[in-house]
Amino acid sequence: MYTIAFDTTAAGCYIALLKDNKISRTFEQNMDFGQAEVLLPEIQNLLQKERISFADINLVVVCTGPGSFTGVRSSISAARTLGLCRAGLTVAGVSAFEAYAASLKPDEIAEVNAVIIETKRDDFYYQLFDSSLHKLTEPSADTRANIISLLRDKKVTFVGDGVERFLSSPSGLSLHAIRNDSHLPIEHLAWCGLQHFLSGRPDFPKPLYIRAPDVCLK
Repeated sequence: MYTIAFDTTAAGCYIALLKDNKISRTFEQNMDFGQAEVLLPEIQNLLQKERISFADINLVVVCTGPGSFTGVRSSISAARTLGLCRAGLTVAGVSAFEAYAASLKPDEIAEVNAVIIETKRDDFYYQLFDSSLHKLTEPSADTRANIISLLRDKKVTFVGDGVERFLSSPSGLSLHAIRNDSHLPIEHLAWCGLQHFLSGRPDFPKPLYIRAPDVCLK
């Protein structure tokens, strides 16, 4: 079984090709713009290197956000288009929050696990998970102070690309583990989508928008 997973929601284009449940090939490129132009050609390159065709792919997994409005739309549009190209192909969506939480190692998991994602504003995207990685809160955006108030008197693990800025000054929290990833680990996005598929509950990708897009005159 072959799975293609990809993410263009943040500042980069990240793709993984899985054979069964093992990573076969990956593509990672940091970039602020132009992910949509890179995504499909690089998927084709990975297939050619693996010496397989699109007809061999059984599952497409895409990150549903949060992230830039254009990045989220680009990747989900690509995933849905691939699903229309071939009958029987399953397309699944996984949020960055879920994939980050799933990337935690057993010894990193705490009483509360906070996924913190960069917004490039004064606030942060966040979602909290319990010690079994079940969600405690819905995906949200809030200020550092308000998020800290939810975590008082808890043993906390932080993970995500917003952790470095979030913890750049003392928080007063009881910290168990800190993981400041520069971007979402694409392999964990792939494994999350594959697990949903194998359990018979893949989610059709829908964009995860936590707030309205910015619109301004150039």
